[in-house]
Amino acid sequence: MALALAEAALASAHDDVPVGAVVLSADGAVIGRGHNRREVDQDPLGHAELMALRNAAEATGRWRLDDATLVVTLEPCAMCAGAVVGSRVARIVYGAFDEKAGAAGSVWDLLRDRAALHHPEVYSGVAATKCRNLLSDFFAAKRGEPAGRSTSTE
Repeated sequence: MALALAEAALASAHDDVPVGAVVLSADGAVIGRGHNRREVDQDPLGHAELMALRNAAEATGRWRLDDATLVVTLEPCAMCAGAVVGSRVARIVYGAFDEKAGAAGSVWDLLRDRAALHHPEVYSGVAATKCRNLLSDFFAAKRGEPAGRSTSTE
């Protein structure tokens, strides 16, 4: 998750919502990285998960990432959950829950839906406080509020 958090910080540098993702091979090597790029690229598809999955597919020369793990700081939305299913990722690990648009258990559960073509393993809440605080601080700054209200060391 530390690598995904580092990716998320890159998104903040260009005023995108700080969400980061990495794709790991079966042996734990990083094969894909991504962070939100919607603002900088003016791309509605510029989500961290899509960037990381695309990067992993390019690195491996395969669209099927069936032995890979996607690690992301925020629960995937419906679009990104669909990409996870479509790319056949073996497992997904995410940090903060997205109670407005989450599609891996919070609002919807597309990854475990019995109608889905593929069902990755899902691990949620990993370093959730750190991931949530990164987002909270970003939005607090947007509203002109002081950041860093939490002192969690999770």
